[in-house]
Amino acid sequence: MYYLGIDVGSVSTDVVLLNEEMEVIEKIYLRTKGKPIQTIQEAFSLLKGRYKDEEIQAVGTTGSGRGMAGFLVGADAIKNEITAHAVAALELDHEVRTILEIGGQDSKIITLKDGIVTDFAMNTVCAAGTGSFLDRQAERLEIPIEQFGHYALQSQTPVRIAGRCAVFAESDMIHKQQLGYPPSDIIRGLSEALVRNYLNNVAKGKEIASKIFFQGGVAANIGIKTAFEKALGTEVIVPKYHDVMGSIGVAIIAKEAVEKRKGKTKFKGFTIAQSKFVSNSFECKDCANRCEIIQVLENGVEISCFGDRCGKWSEKVAVS
Repeated sequence: MYYLGIDVGSVSTDVVLLNEEMEVIEKIYLRTKGKPIQTIQEAFSLLKGRYKDEEIQAVGTTGSGRGMAGFLVGADAIKNEITAHAVAALELDHEVRTILEIGGQDSKIITLKDGIVTDFAMNTVCAAGTGSFLDRQAERLEIPIEQFGHYALQSQTPVRIAGRCAVFAESDMIHKQQLGYPPSDIIRGLSEALVRNYLNNVAKGKEIASKIFFQGGVAANIGIKTAFEKALGTEVIVPKYHDVMGSIGVAIIAKEAVEKRKGKTKFKGFTIAQSKFVSNSFECKDCANRCEIIQVLENGVEISCFGDRCGKWSEKVAVS
């Protein structure tokens, strides 16, 4: 029996399959590229031949596209990223006190005490320090992103980079290149600048206590991890499946949801990989809010509506 977790973000869509011991047996990472429905279908196409629908006992969705994905696959649980990341971390270690998470487009901090989330903060305003920003800098320097962090470790004299803003950071990097500084010193300076930015903004006013987990795609960057450890003066742990912790967490939440209601999963099956989905939007004019309603059709049948504040459209689809 298996449990499915889906994390739909603006940059990537991550899908994991857990066994009954909550071990990851399948991990799929795909670029969303602005097409979340097609990306989920692609992931299901990869799983369809290896697993049967009846083997899936629960499915959960998280991420910025969790609502749409939940309707699409028939989710038993639809949860925010904060809850999902916390549940996954606590499954690995109940002594976790702080979670530093940096993804493709945003970053967040989660503090916990006695296994309960006590505080959190997110940064969705500036891209400095996120995965997409680091990808762009690696491409500009013609360095594979997988090696970007290792360059930072080779530095002996890091230069100071202005890391408060993505635009200023990039301009400062170009200026330092023009002055002749080696890439390793610039990259280490950038890593330390981005960590300063994170601690001074996202983590401002938060108690960062050990044990500390570093999660999200950027946790693969050894340069950023080392910069965090230097700034905090303590060990920062990167879990084995740091890049899909949201998916793991929501799969666990879905399992618990199904067990709690003592029912069966709502999972629609891997066959949705062959379905034809069309989404469109319209403006509701029934009140002054003028909500933009997103409508999703599966093989010509309306399966989801969201975006309304009053629930008129979304509740209608849910009831039907």
